[in-house]
Amino acid sequence: MHVNKGMTVNQCMSARVRYINDDEKTEDGEYVTTYACNALIADSEFANAKREYLQKTGRQYKGDIIAYQIRQSFKPGEVTPAEANQIGYETAMRFTKGQHAFICCTHTDHEHIHNHIIYNAVNLDCDRKFKDSWFCGIGLRRLSDIICLEHGLSVIEPFKHRGIRPRYEKSYRANIREAVDKALLQNPKDFDALLQILMNEGYEVKRGKHTALRGHDRKNFVRFRTLGEKYSEENIKNILEGTSPNEEKSTGREFDILINLQEKLRQGKGKGYENWGKKFNNKAIMNTLLFLDEKGIRSYDKLCELADMKAEEFHASSDSIKELESRITELKELRQHIINYSKTRKTYENYRKAGYSKKFYEAHREEITIHKAAKEAFNKHEGKLPTVKDLSKEVSELMARKKKGYREYKLAREEHKKLQQAKKNVEMFLELEKQNKEQKKKRVIDCPVR
Repeated sequence: MHVNKGMTVNQCMSARVRYINDDEKTEDGEYVTTYACNALIADSEFANAKREYLQKTGRQYKGDIIAYQIRQSFKPGEVTPAEANQIGYETAMRFTKGQHAFICCTHTDHEHIHNHIIYNAVNLDCDRKFKDSWFCGIGLRRLSDIICLEHGLSVIEPFKHRGIRPRYEKSYRANIREAVDKALLQNPKDFDALLQILMNEGYEVKRGKHTALRGHDRKNFVRFRTLGEKYSEENIKNILEGTSPNEEKSTGREFDILINLQEKLRQGKGKGYENWGKKFNNKAIMNTLLFLDEKGIRSYDKLCELADMKAEEFHASSDSIKELESRITELKELRQHIINYSKTRKTYENYRKAGYSKKFYEAHREEITIHKAAKEAFNKHEGKLPTVKDLSKEVSELMARKKKGYREYKLAREEHKKLQQAKKNVEMFLELEKQNKEQKKKRVIDCPVR
């Protein structure tokens, strides 16, 4: 479900949610179920999640997908509306694994009862989007069939008609990437030489602001930059010059934790494992010593002191991130309450004018409940209530601080982890040396005198 031409994201979502939520089709909303959203304001909640995703990740795509829709039909006379809605809800929950908010509406206005399920493209944490593919459709069909069979319903058996089964082939762009990789293995001296190799393989080259390729019997050219960051024209030139940013060396030396060979041998490990373990430990302790040398650490006491200092930095950074996350959650909840209050205010005013009628309450129970929850949240809030714009601005600022702080947190975590590993390796190495000395001493004592 993309954004329609001439319409905003909110208008598109509102129109689609309004259509599937139609009272005439769902028997006055009786067969409408939701997960992690409100049926009355699902469009606003999806839009808020999309804005939060943009703030968190900064990723925005051309032709951005705002939501996905599943249509699930049943054989006439085989299922009741209530059971169909239950199956639709179960299908959506199992397909999204509970990671995406959705609304499931069962339509009874046709002879064949059918479900419309709309689920948000952004997940509940607002940090990832649903990745669709041709295989998702196959998986969804099989899941739907399994659930229908579990409920004793009939399913359509695929490929019963005369036709060709679909073939699974590599994509056009995957073939081009493969051709570029093969050309790079020939060590061309520059980008023009690389293009010449590709032309010899049958590719047509179009030069201009963005260099593009066209394969055998293909209609469209494909630009290098659309093949992925690794295959961009700039990166390929850097690779050929030996200065590719993707081939940067690791910022720190990697090493493993030592193995307690004596313990492993007591557990029943054999001679082969012992030989491998000795080599592994030698390599691990050598890398540990090189790491300590790079850090200028010359004693065990200095290592302990530095490890404790980095541990404090790591925990302080972690606590700072948690505080920011807590504040962001608090502000977003308040912002949502303000939006909900605005949307349901008119309904609540009519409810009050009706003398708090029970009949009116039952007809608008959900809207009134949402309105009361918003008012309760406002009563708990200290000071003047901020505007949605002010809250959004503060959330954006906190998100920027969190992003910056998270980079520092990751560096502190990595440094803390390496120092703790180095400390453990040194301790184990010293303990192993002590054990070896004791064993040698014991062998000398136990050795019979001739």
